Amino acid sequence: MADQQYDFDMLVIGSGPAGESAAMNAIKHGKRCVVIENQLLVGGNCTHKGTIPSKALRQSVKQLLRFNNRAIIGDVITPLRYTFPSLLVGAETVVQRQVKMRAKFYVRNGIDVIRGQASFVNEHTIVVAYADGSEQRISGENIMIATGSRPYHPDNIDFNHNRIYDSDTILQMNHTPRKIIIYGAGVIGCEYASIFSGLGMKVELINGRENLLEFLDDEISDALSYHLRDTGVMVRHREQYSSIEAGDKGVTLKLESGKIIRADALLWCNGRTANTDDMNLDDLGVERDHRGQIKVNQRYQTAVPNIFAGGDVIGWPSLASAAYNQGRSAAAAARGKSSNRFVEQVATGIYTIPEISSIGRTETELTTAQVPYEVGRAFFKDTARGQISGNMVGMLKLLFHPQTKQILGIHCFGAEATEIIHIGQAIMNQPAEGNSIEYFVRTTFNYPTMAEAYRIAALNGLNRLLD
Repeated sequence: MADQQYDFDMLVIGSGPAGESAAMNAIKHGKRCVVIENQLLVGGNCTHKGTIPSKALRQSVKQLLRFNNRAIIGDVITPLRYTFPSLLVGAETVVQRQVKMRAKFYVRNGIDVIRGQASFVNEHTIVVAYADGSEQRISGENIMIATGSRPYHPDNIDFNHNRIYDSDTILQMNHTPRKIIIYGAGVIGCEYASIFSGLGMKVELINGRENLLEFLDDEISDALSYHLRDTGVMVRHREQYSSIEAGDKGVTLKLESGKIIRADALLWCNGRTANTDDMNLDDLGVERDHRGQIKVNQRYQTAVPNIFAGGDVIGWPSLASAAYNQGRSAAAAARGKSSNRFVEQVATGIYTIPEISSIGRTETELTTAQVPYEVGRAFFKDTARGQISGNMVGMLKLLFHPQTKQILGIHCFGAEATEIIHIGQAIMNQPAEGNSIEYFVRTTFNYPTMAEAYRIAALNGLNRLLD
């Protein structure tokens, strides 16, 4: 129970994945907890503006592409065309279901959700500003900051113009541009490039780096680049903007290289800023970087021991999957558990069309570290399930040690990659004697399945050792 001098054991600011999991963990262990959320509905940016709506939108486009591809092959059915706003209707339905489900979690567990804007008075006290102008002070023995992030906005771009969008406001676009510029080729930019090209838009994808998603294995990055271009996306590398101008007839992007690109709309996907403004964190001694991201230790503690943080507000890996674990770990540390999990080994999920997932080290990383490795590949076009389902684009790639057979990295590009990766992830997480590529040869997989790609890739890699 809470110390008598505090109203609660745990105050949680934000109801996204990190905040929700922290609150649930605290209440399940007998702690009094309250959640402060500045939006009307629970779920955070993940539910309302990020992961859920964008992936629901992607699924609709994926189904549309599958139908149209088969219609073209059969030459009997007229291909379908949908507008961007019409596909958003389905996404909104999923969002509503998520909100209803998550709201029930709080009711079922007896956790109050207070709607208001929180800021710190001191390390144990926050003041909540309500919409009607009133305020309330609430104290807690420990406080969890899970306020998420928002798109970064440079001062010289007019984001109020109805032709300029960011990754939050794009879900409010009420028309279907003939041509769109996406500035920023990170995960979000590449995902939306896939979605828009799938809807038949002309897409200009502007990348400030040498290659797309440079944290990926080179082969996977190359595959993504090829596939985007194959679907009509114009990818431009090593470019920086000098100005962006919007008018009644369109948007003009001027690049430092001298290029001028015109389109009907522009989507800005170049970085995010943590939602830590106006919380008085600096006065408390909570350390933040230039993007407002909070610095934490491996127990998710800030520089102020009783204040914790997790989710997008602390930066990398900025994934909902990681945020759920971060919230639970922070709550465990707050209640005094001697050990807690610090999220490090995370499977990357990128929902382009087709999708990408990876875990472990890349070829470049292993080469730089002078770690010997061998490669096993399985191409989806060579699997029975891939041929049956029509999902023949992509591959599964296994990196393993030639002597110990230990799996060092798994990289997948293709349909259901974010599901397929978990099979390999489970084996990688076994103790040393259980982490072996030979597991996939010894195991009988259902046939035909996409999971069978592990057996094919393992045999391919082991056969290389015999050459």
